[in-house]
Amino acid sequence: MNVWFRQHRFALGAALSHVRKAPGSFLFNVLVIAVALALPFAGVTLLDNVRPLSQELSVDPELSLFVKADTPRDQAQALAPQLRQILRGTHAKITFVPREQALSSLKEKSGLTDVIDTLGDNPLPDSYVMKLEGFTSRADAARVDGLAEQMRALPGVDAVQVDSAWVKRLAALLGVLRLALLLLAVTLGVVVIAVVFNTIRLQVLTQREEIAVSKLLGATDNFIHRPFYYTGALLGLCAGGVALGAVALALRPLNTAIAEFARLYASDFQLNPLPPLDMAALLAISAGLGLVGAMLSVQRHLARLN
Repeated sequence: MNVWFRQHRFALGAALSHVRKAPGSFLFNVLVIAVALALPFAGVTLLDNVRPLSQELSVDPELSLFVKADTPRDQAQALAPQLRQILRGTHAKITFVPREQALSSLKEKSGLTDVIDTLGDNPLPDSYVMKLEGFTSRADAARVDGLAEQMRALPGVDAVQVDSAWVKRLAALLGVLRLALLLLAVTLGVVVIAVVFNTIRLQVLTQREEIAVSKLLGATDNFIHRPFYYTGALLGLCAGGVALGAVALALRPLNTAIAEFARLYASDFQLNPLPPLDMAALLAISAGLGLVGAMLSVQRHLARLN
């Protein structure tokens, strides 16, 4: 075990030595990779802030059931127990709206009292308004549609309108954002690997003579490869740190603009940095991408020197 630690300590020291010999080149590559990583890191930060906000939305979907116009009042009111049976197991508030109340409300809200009076008989039917609670996901929206289908099958029901489209739109929008972020992350991950690949290739070519001498002295392939692996991982790790720092700095001006917008809706919504555990995971991913690029480059170009 001590030999293993000693070998890796030596490889890390050799990698840091290579960085000190050409700090400008290393920092430039870190900057290029950080720009590529900043976009997906910003997307992850945005989704992390939007996800709890979407879960806290309290817009309750409604079902509006309209009874056929020729249905007697007592039969219309007799639908209430059947509706409660259909909605059993859900949190729902059922309100019966007589046609007279609906007409009065229409006159008040529309301001067209004179026009409506010219119609003569009341054209509006008796109805029920059912407000549901706790329906915030795409699966919940499907359940609402199923309840509406059962209500349409009841005798005397003319139509049932469902106001749950916002649930489907929200779920669909978040799904599109996640897919777009995944595609962006994969694309820019390939860019990171390509940059590290080219950086290690140049380093291998620069140290050709040193590598040849090490082989003559009996150095194993693993001994020669390890410093390049550490260089790639350091490159990815440093670039990930710079990208996270850039995203954190960008949140300040963004929050200033968001605060003005949120104030119009009586909200205090702000974009917060990622939790430490998520940041550590992103740093590990960026270091892993650097390591993959270094491994591909070493296996390709050192094989030519054998």
